[in-house]
Amino acid sequence: MLFFTSRTFSHCPSSDFELHGHCHSFWWLMNMVILAAQVGRSRRHNDPKYSGCFECCIKCLGGIPYASLIATILLYAGVALFCGCGHEALSGTVNILQTYFEMARTAGDTLDVFTMIDIFKYVIYGIAAAFFVYGILLMVEGFFTTGAIKDLYGDFKITTCGRCVSAWFIMLTYLFMLAWLGVTAFTSLPVYMYFNLWTICRNTTLVEGANLCLDLRQFGIVTIGEEKKICTVSENFLRMCESTELNMTFHLFIVALAGAGAAVIAMVHYLMVLSANWAYVKDACRMQKYEDIKSKEEQELHDIHSTRSKERLNAYT
Repeated sequence: MLFFTSRTFSHCPSSDFELHGHCHSFWWLMNMVILAAQVGRSRRHNDPKYSGCFECCIKCLGGIPYASLIATILLYAGVALFCGCGHEALSGTVNILQTYFEMARTAGDTLDVFTMIDIFKYVIYGIAAAFFVYGILLMVEGFFTTGAIKDLYGDFKITTCGRCVSAWFIMLTYLFMLAWLGVTAFTSLPVYMYFNLWTICRNTTLVEGANLCLDLRQFGIVTIGEEKKICTVSENFLRMCESTELNMTFHLFIVALAGAGAAVIAMVHYLMVLSANWAYVKDACRMQKYEDIKSKEEQELHDIHSTRSKERLNAYT
């Protein structure tokens, strides 16, 4: 430290006395800060309280199931995108049908397109709530599995019930993956419909005099007896193409499709994590049984040697 101070003082200018004094004060202050930092570092290394806290932090970080955490974040992101954007896209679809296609809700208990959209919205609410809880359950299972593997020789014991729970989660996650594949395929249908509508709007602006029509009966939105057709020469079609509502709804459905794909990837990730955890728990259980048998044999040998030693001592006396 003194050698460093002498070297730094040599860089201070000697022509200006006031500037020379300020320079010496600055480097003296810097040396004191460095000295205090070194003293504090040495105390932290020598103090068992700091070392115990560091070891505790390392142990806590080692018990986090990072693979399950990544899968949970991906699942929450995908479900949030699908539910949020899907709900807003369905609301935009209702506005487009009522404003530009001049459709109205059917009175009574008739199952029309608006009733179906309301049902889809309730399904979205259920999906959001269910997979929020399911992500928490999978994270808890990851923490317990990681703790069982880390603390194999501690107080926590691996039981048959724990392995059955892991196998049950594997089967349930596989079924949810198949369900999300179906949701992804179903979400691609409105993307295809809006892509056709967006293409018709684009071709109308590019080609002058083109008379193109879009009939909702082609997509099964209305029955065959109803004729809900909109053509490029109509005023409603021009207003729909010029509005931002169509473009926004189309992109919302695309984002919802991407969210469903992210949920599928999260389910596949969960399957890999759960399968690996189940295999590790199974091997750890076998290892635990081996250690128990080994300890029993060692105890029996110890008892046999003790008995023989006592018999020899009694025979000698």
